[in-house]
Amino acid sequence: MPAWASELTWFTLLDFYLVYILVVVILKFVLHNKRLLSMFFFFLLMLGLFLLAEVLDLKVSREVYRNVPLVFLIFILVVGAPDIRLTLETLWKESIKSQSLLMGTDRTKNEILNSVSILAKSKVGALITIEKHNTLDQYAQTAIMLNSDVSKELLTNIFTPNTPLHDGAVIIRGDKILCAGAYYVLTSSGEFDKTTGSRHRAALGISEITDSLTVVVSEETGSISVAVNGVMTTLKDVHSLNEYLTLFMK
Repeated sequence: MPAWASELTWFTLLDFYLVYILVVVILKFVLHNKRLLSMFFFFLLMLGLFLLAEVLDLKVSREVYRNVPLVFLIFILVVGAPDIRLTLETLWKESIKSQSLLMGTDRTKNEILNSVSILAKSKVGALITIEKHNTLDQYAQTAIMLNSDVSKELLTNIFTPNTPLHDGAVIIRGDKILCAGAYYVLTSSGEFDKTTGSRHRAALGISEITDSLTVVVSEETGSISVAVNGVMTTLKDVHSLNEYLTLFMK
């Protein structure tokens, strides 16, 4: 029997198991939010550079990097506070939701396409979010609950200018319009110029922290855009949107 095996006790196993739980919780936490994940990777990079300086005994680098991980950790807690709060609110809800993923049928997809086509031709601004694994309940709670079947008539009516709900977003869960008049945290990305509308910023913001897909119709140009996985793409027409929705809703 190896020497290390003789020192293995139930307390040792418990010790390793507690560390394992901590690692899983941390990974689950940072993987839930793309912005937190990028900051976490940068933190690990700084920590790795410090350890490299320690191993190679690089005195100047060691002194420079000694306090960087701690300073950056504080920076994450301060700057990333909204993302941390959002992740804490939805972390366990996602685990429950992911076990029963509910995506819309072809009828629902076609109703969305028809409504977007009408809205784009009329240059009526719209913001339509399709939920996937990550629950959007925290946004629905402050919106107007509908729980109605998806239809082009209802969607076009919701976004009619000067109506109470036209400024917010519609959230679609499965074959139902969960709510209307939902508001998201705007993206902090600097890729947009200052003239970019709040709808596009909101669409990109929700795509950065959830796995949803958001369709945006510009009220200035009637153009159709899609925000998913933190990327905003302007589409040529409704046929291009059909390809996105087909892949996303399958």
